[in-house]
Amino acid sequence: MNRAPEPDRPARPSADDDADPRARRLFGRRAAAASDLAGSPFRADRDRLVSSPLFARLGGVTQVISPGGSGLLVHNRLTHSLKVAQVGRAIAERLTADDRHRGLLDKLGGCDPDVVEAAALAHDLGHPPFGHLGERVLDRVARLRLGLPDGFEGNAQSYRIVTSTEIRGTAAVGLDLTAAVRAAMLKYPWTRRTYPDPHPSTLRPAPRGAAVAPDDPATGSVKFGAYTTEAADLRQAREPFAGLIDPWQQTVEASIMDVADDIAYAIHDLEDFHRVGVLQQGTVAGELTAWQRAMTELAGLTDAEIGATAHRPGRAIEGLRRQLHRKDSWIASDEVFAAAVEHVRRELAEGLLMVPFDGSIEAEENITTFSARWTRRLVDAIGVTPDPPVRSGHVLLATAQWHEVQVLKFVHHRFVLARPDLALHQRGQADLLATLIDKLLAWLTDPDEQARLPRRLHDLVELATAELAGLVADPGPPARGRAIVDYVASLTDGQAVALLDALTGRSGQLWTDAFVL
Repeated sequence: MNRAPEPDRPARPSADDDADPRARRLFGRRAAAASDLAGSPFRADRDRLVSSPLFARLGGVTQVISPGGSGLLVHNRLTHSLKVAQVGRAIAERLTADDRHRGLLDKLGGCDPDVVEAAALAHDLGHPPFGHLGERVLDRVARLRLGLPDGFEGNAQSYRIVTSTEIRGTAAVGLDLTAAVRAAMLKYPWTRRTYPDPHPSTLRPAPRGAAVAPDDPATGSVKFGAYTTEAADLRQAREPFAGLIDPWQQTVEASIMDVADDIAYAIHDLEDFHRVGVLQQGTVAGELTAWQRAMTELAGLTDAEIGATAHRPGRAIEGLRRQLHRKDSWIASDEVFAAAVEHVRRELAEGLLMVPFDGSIEAEENITTFSARWTRRLVDAIGVTPDPPVRSGHVLLATAQWHEVQVLKFVHHRFVLARPDLALHQRGQADLLATLIDKLLAWLTDPDEQARLPRRLHDLVELATAELAGLVADPGPPARGRAIVDYVASLTDGQAVALLDALTGRSGQLWTDAFVL
């Protein structure tokens, strides 16, 4: 099945007629695949991604804990992306080698490990300085300060990078990735408000990420995969899957990438928290054990009573149990949840955390063994379903392991993200980003400084102006706003700090690599 030409862009030739039928549908490449040194167009996509300077930039972007703030070697967005790619490829290879799944995978559009790996490498390209905190700050400032209805979303920014703002060469806008890889990047294959129609936010229940914020429903979906400016490209990437999956459903390869991201987040980030000494064995074990001892009593309390006593051991994880029933009743099970709590208690609280991390070879071996055992357990528990629930993809964890991942993520949220010392650090980072945007906007709108703007910022303004020319009456203000957002989102943590220091006169340095922007 050949795809229609992309609107307002040159048609992308299909592969030769004697090529694999799936490749004929999903190459979507302007240049002939045979010209790529890697042989496979999907491997060529992977090579283009790892060669991109924006991929290298991820080494300086926070995953959860800022390396500068912890003083230790912890995960960043680059190492996280590499681990997601590793896990994703392992899942794809396992599924495609299993005769039980091969026919269904083909009916759903196919599964190629190279596509999964490339999408995993690309999935965090758009994450701004300071991780998810930076994402929230940029979204708020973009909507309320810069007047951008689409705001900012890390997944949409990743898609914008590979299709619009990154440059492969004079003949290509973006990285000219295949349709298969672009579609596999789309965890949330919709725009914030308008595509597809009807919008998935109207479904009950809504797909994961598609629901609107209850305090501000006019803003559209909380998570989405592309801005309005890239909506045509999203439609084109998804076109080969029309009739195979629902318009709002992930492709198989996107579903694998999403599950791999969850696994890496749930397991590998715990390594950092243990190394830093944030995860204390007593508090983690106390929370889980208190719930186990009083689960019947806690189940009888009202939500208000649970909320009012959330600081007491056992209350928070009882809140998780209730949340799973509210949001994911299709899979939530009290019996399986209790088993998951017990398994995590034994493996994490009474296993890994029993011996404080001291930097020794033995301590590193304990972490490596824990991560390998859990990764293998979760990868082996993944299957494929022809009719997934609305809040799941076609590729999903078995019920027991799904609950275990929720408990592991709970430990992360409860004992790391909710810490006051981390909140103190992040409030400073949030203020830094908001101030940086204000300073850049003042510079960009200063008529006496137009000739001295950073060249990349100037180019991004021109790109956004051209993109918005047919969408809004006066593209000037929103184009400047989008350019600033694109610019700030492309910085590392260190570059953001150094740039604000320079703009506020706090830096005594003139020529540093932080200012080669």
